[in-house]
Amino acid sequence: MKDYLPLAMFALATLAGCEGKKETEVSTNGIDLANLDTTAVRGDDFYQYACGGWMKKHPLSDEYSRFGSFDQLSENNREQIKGLITELASKEQTAGSVAQKVADVYKLAMDSDRLNKEGFTPAKTDFDEVAMIKDKSEVIPMMTKMFHKSIAGYFNYGIDADMMDSKNNLFQIGQGGLSLGQKDYYIDTDSATVNIREKFKQHIVNMFKLAGVDEATAQKNMEAVMEIETRIAKASFSNVELRDPAANYHKMTVDELKKTITGIDWDLFLDGVGVKGKVNEVSVGQIEPVKEVAKIINEVPLDKQIAYFQWNVIDGAANTLSDEFQKEHFDFYSRTMRGTKEMQPRWKRAVNAVNGTLGEAVGQMYVQKYFPASAKERMVQLIKNLQTALSERIQAQEWMSDTTKTYALDKLNAFYVKVGYPDKWRDYSSLNIDAKDSYYENMKRAGEFEINYMLSKAGKPVDRDEWYMTPQTVNAYYNPTTNEICFPAGILQYPFFDMNADDAFNYGAIGVVIGHEMTHGFDDQGRQFDKDGNFRDWWTPQDAERFKERTKVMADFFSNIEVLPGLKGNGELTLGENLADHGGLNVSFQAFKNATKDNPLGVVDGFTPEQRFFLAYAGVWAQNIRENEIRVRTKSDPHALGMWRVNGALPHIQAWYDAFGITEKDKMYVAPDKRVNIW
Repeated sequence: MKDYLPLAMFALATLAGCEGKKETEVSTNGIDLANLDTTAVRGDDFYQYACGGWMKKHPLSDEYSRFGSFDQLSENNREQIKGLITELASKEQTAGSVAQKVADVYKLAMDSDRLNKEGFTPAKTDFDEVAMIKDKSEVIPMMTKMFHKSIAGYFNYGIDADMMDSKNNLFQIGQGGLSLGQKDYYIDTDSATVNIREKFKQHIVNMFKLAGVDEATAQKNMEAVMEIETRIAKASFSNVELRDPAANYHKMTVDELKKTITGIDWDLFLDGVGVKGKVNEVSVGQIEPVKEVAKIINEVPLDKQIAYFQWNVIDGAANTLSDEFQKEHFDFYSRTMRGTKEMQPRWKRAVNAVNGTLGEAVGQMYVQKYFPASAKERMVQLIKNLQTALSERIQAQEWMSDTTKTYALDKLNAFYVKVGYPDKWRDYSSLNIDAKDSYYENMKRAGEFEINYMLSKAGKPVDRDEWYMTPQTVNAYYNPTTNEICFPAGILQYPFFDMNADDAFNYGAIGVVIGHEMTHGFDDQGRQFDKDGNFRDWWTPQDAERFKERTKVMADFFSNIEVLPGLKGNGELTLGENLADHGGLNVSFQAFKNATKDNPLGVVDGFTPEQRFFLAYAGVWAQNIRENEIRVRTKSDPHALGMWRVNGALPHIQAWYDAFGITEKDKMYVAPDKRVNIW
């Protein structure tokens, strides 16, 4: 439910589910020499030099569209989690217990015979209920009713921190309604996008036919879906436009909402959602697409709107139904869009379902068995060292005035740090998982459980102790409205963190991750929030202008990278993440030098400590990726591709030049006056 916000949190990476083999041969110094390709010229292609061996050892199999270090660790975690889950599933569990719920979700997902026997039957009640709409006045009540069943509608809505009053929650409405996720897929005319669009049309027809609809009606329904989604897409904000916090916040009273966006019965809407009388104010992130929805509701024939909502039922249900539904869903969203050739094994999908349904319950088991207290203690110390280094770098910036530095240091010192796992765990007692019911019905109840959890925040202050990732997640994030940095237990393992490795490795890997998340508090979006998480301009006008001049260098640099023949990166979309990588590298390198100044490290395996720092950093981004996936991520992912988080980031770091003796003769060399210079 964080999707309705243009600015929810800044995660280290966007992940895709993949499988990998566990690394076993890792030196105590962290650097696995087998991961290198020493035939590559490090000043021409450092990514190949540092990661070429790893990429050769981990070729993409049919199951993956992208496979990297993140995914490999995620798979190792998934194997561990599978062991925890299957142990519970092998025994009779007390009814109503968390163990029973974990076990039954897994067994429901694994029962292919039952799923195939049931076919579309579990979702048919919701499918048929949509068809019972007789008047356009019933559209909004039906949409909110479907919302409680976790079925998508015309736009998104939910409750989260008010960015102008960060201690309190605010009901927020934002654009949505697009099966393909973003407007580009509906309006771009390049051949690759047109092909996806045409395949999407056939996919809609195929899914309606699987649901028992005849060919002619399925074609008619597809045309209705495309008409409605294309209209919404044309009015929607682009992913770049969504990055501007001010442009995506329009707070108003409910009465003002009724005047601003007419054509929607907002009393019916709020009542249907369950917040009428609990909220007096709302924020509409993107007014234009919601206005377009109001026009669609009133202008588009009812039968077309019914087709659209029935499509949302089918699309949302697909992965909880029979194999033919799951296969068709995979064939479009994974095979066509991303180039993945083979569906994940059922056990992986089942583990994912448990993680998605009872994530913190699984996380509690995970940390008890796999996350030692010593790892958390060392991580806390690393974070303190990184905060010190960032403080030093802020104070050293000549382009920033003392006034702005004072506010920046206040914000840095106010960071709320979360490591490993939450201090209090989610209560799943009200979630009903019953193996007598279908997998679809149970997942629908799980969705409603999450929605009720979110809606319970209405009219209440923000709970700063809430976690937005489960402990087993291989990722990290910064949240601007709580000014927090979070590092789940899942990422605190090799190749990000190694209790046996020296500081050169750990500062180059997890240290840069820490610095990355800290820098998000001062990137082009995060810098607009103060130490309390409120959207407030604390920069002097001169400093703000100097900052923008420097960030433009970064945006232009990445926009000029050709990621595929004829396709360039989007430096505006990836700006925040690229700035965070830049800051993370500079800050962690300084922290590394601070930590080792009294006890300097020696040369190991022919590499200086400084060289091992950058090799460790590059190793984090080792990956293989398909062309389709590159295209998808270039359109949608705020993170640069793994290769360019190395070859695009390092040419702006002077310490890298010094460590490897990079000169103007090397292809990656960037003249000092052309480099990004911020933190």
